[in-house]
Amino acid sequence: MSQDVFLLGLISAVWAALALAYALVPMLNMPGSALIWGSGAGLFLGLALWVRRG
Repeated sequence: MSQDVFLLGLISAVWAALALAYALVPMLNMPGSALIWGSGAGLFLGLALWVRRG
């Protein structure tokens, strides 16, 4: 596995964890941010898959 794919996957995992935190922790009260962070996680995951394929 190349280092680029690993780093993009790691970034995707961090963004997904932040999306879950914003969605599930009531104290944060930012459900709209969960959609943005989740979309970013999907984008980085797509980039990782694209780089891995190429």
